[in-house]
Amino acid sequence: MTQVVDVQELRKSYRHWTRRQSREIRALRGVSLTAAAGEVFGLLGPNGAGKTTLIKILLGIVRPSTGSATLFGKAAGSTEAALRVGYLPESLRIDRHHTARSALKFYGRMSGMSEALISHRSDELLDLVGLVGRDRESVKRFSKGMYQRLGLAQALMHDPDLLVLDEPTDGLDPVGRSQVRAVLEYLRDQGKTIFLNSHILQEVEMVCSRVAILAAGEIRGIGTIPELARLHGEPRAVLQVLPPDQHPHAESDWVAELARLLAARLQIEQAAIQVGMQGIGDDRLIRLELPTHEQSAVDRVVDELRREQFSIVSLSLIRPSLEQTFLKLVASPVVSC
Repeated sequence: MTQVVDVQELRKSYRHWTRRQSREIRALRGVSLTAAAGEVFGLLGPNGAGKTTLIKILLGIVRPSTGSATLFGKAAGSTEAALRVGYLPESLRIDRHHTARSALKFYGRMSGMSEALISHRSDELLDLVGLVGRDRESVKRFSKGMYQRLGLAQALMHDPDLLVLDEPTDGLDPVGRSQVRAVLEYLRDQGKTIFLNSHILQEVEMVCSRVAILAAGEIRGIGTIPELARLHGEPRAVLQVLPPDQHPHAESDWVAELARLLAARLQIEQAAIQVGMQGIGDDRLIRLELPTHEQSAVDRVVDELRREQFSIVSLSLIRPSLEQTFLKLVASPVVSC
């Protein structure tokens, strides 16, 4: 697939001056990533991770110390690249005297569009973001959600091939987030490339095809969400089982015996196995949860339980959520550059 965003070994250092001394702040430490045409790529990271610096470099606002960043094969910040990029900043400011329609006209003129094209695109975009009928109201009367949808419209005004969105759903209620997400899904289906910076992990999980997790200026993980979960998370199997009818131990001993058995047979730490009782009376079950990094591990668990004549009532596999993977990766130590 055609690479739209291509970042290789990007480093950026700032010099912080105080009265007595200066010190170097390394905002980016050898960042490499790519985003393909038609992809929704999510950039995640805690505050101070370097996300804003990376976006500013892609937009040509800041120059890297070393490394390269290109958009569509052109240097980031070049005129050729900038003409194909639409940008929604985290804190968009539109003069309060504007209406939605006059704001789009203003941005269209800044992009060198003709009056006829501005009018046509304004109609299309106001319909896309759900502002038809509110387009001649002052923006000072807009809700946060309406304002964000207008921000998306201005970013799309010149029909860019790449959208760079900085926290597009920040501060929105669930309805507003759903509306913005619907627009992003539509744009994705139209083949637009979207580079999305967000700290709302649930939103990223819903719309992004791949993500990069950035912390302390370095990439800690990159790939699809299932790939990150598999490589950096801890998948677990959850089973409900019944002991054999003629079990030699009292019910209170089942839990400890099962944990010891599986730990020994599967060669894993007993502390990694969670076992407990569920249900009441005749419906009492043993609930078993343990790490399973591969399907073969699940198969071995089932084999061992069946060998000991435990009856398997249910089996489910739990993959780590994006939040769990994110928290694990951002907590990992920084590699010195």
